[in-house]
Amino acid sequence: MATTPASLPLAFGACCSPLTGGELSEEDAAALARVFKALGDPTRVRLVSLIAASPDGEACICDLIAPVGLAQPTVSHHMKLLADAGLVTRTQRGKWAYFRIVPEALSAAARALTPVEAAAQA
Repeated sequence: MATTPASLPLAFGACCSPLTGGELSEEDAAALARVFKALGDPTRVRLVSLIAASPDGEACICDLIAPVGLAQPTVSHHMKLLADAGLVTRTQRGKWAYFRIVPEALSAAARALTPVEAAAQA
């Protein structure tokens, strides 16, 4: 015999409130998924960390190569994915590209995953 919500004991049916609020639109969910996909690679997380820790808040691609131990084209590819996800901005100066973190993008990603009650207490 199948159990339906009407046939469940009251205590079980009353334990959970319906999901309301905080729902992402399909467009917002897709944008957020791009951010998390970009951060889904340990090298890209390290690159974001290196830029965030830089003294003036930006880093030249030439300064990111040695710490991650990858070739310049590979680091450039990772940085392009981070830029496409909106996590960093890119400025060209001569032959070098400089990158800055977009704090709002990281904050938005964190807010999207923060439980409503935790956000209300903050």
